[in-house]
Amino acid sequence: DVISDPDAETSEEVLIKQFMKQDLEKVLDSLTPREKKVIRWRFGLEDGRMKTLQEIGELMGVSRERIRQIESCAFRKLKNKRRTKHLKQY
Repeated sequence: DVISDPDAETSEEVLIKQFMKQDLEKVLDSLTPREKKVIRWRFGLEDGRMKTLQEIGELMGVSRERIRQIESCAFRKLKNKRRTKHLKQY
């Protein structure tokens, strides 16, 4: 007898997550390297832990206000529908 885990992901769910990660990387690649790094750190895409503006500022050697400005610029770019159109399906 085999007992299935109701919380286990189906192969379809795993595949969808993989495609979503690839598409997200394409969107992030449209940012400058600095903007991409800030967004990845802010949302825990590097190590699974979201970092504060202060933490990122210390890592990059700039003020938290400068990190906020970089993040804001990245968000303005990401609001452009042409950049994010293929993420709508998720």
